[in-house]
Amino acid sequence: MRSTPIITAFRALAAAVCFATLAVAHAHAASGTIVALGASNTYGKGVARNQAYPAQLEAILRAKGHTVRVINAGINGNTTRQMLARLDSAVAKGASVVILQPGGNDRRKGEGDTAQNIAEIQSRLSARGVRVVMMENSMFRGLPKQPDGQHMTPEGYRMLAEAIAGQVEGSLGR
Repeated sequence: MRSTPIITAFRALAAAVCFATLAVAHAHAASGTIVALGASNTYGKGVARNQAYPAQLEAILRAKGHTVRVINAGINGNTTRQMLARLDSAVAKGASVVILQPGGNDRRKGEGDTAQNIAEIQSRLSARGVRVVMMENSMFRGLPKQPDGQHMTPEGYRMLAEAIAGQVEGSLGR
């Protein structure tokens, strides 16, 4: 069966629309290295590494077409002073976004310089051109917790990753 000029034109138009759609989708996809800097809820205390929120966030962002790597730089029990001290080694050159999760260890350990440490971390990262997404402790409210009442279950970490994904995506696109 021969194609008429109208069918040929329609096929060409359909192909052009498909190509344009793929080009636009690719143009909106971001790439980069994201560092999750924090304490035990970043590390994923009590769950497998692939169940911690950084690994789940990477999977979510990749499913949306982003070519990203999310590095888990969480250390159980870390205070903001300790995060500040290891900042340069934890956030390698070339990182585009840092998710900062200060946690509650400063309060538990009686350290009173939390605000200054967070401000200094943000200032140093900003000077390097790294965007900071704050993960406040309030984000943990209502999420499924392990029996200790402080650390999330794998489902809780998934919900946390979903909750912060939009902010991280927006930071990648800047």
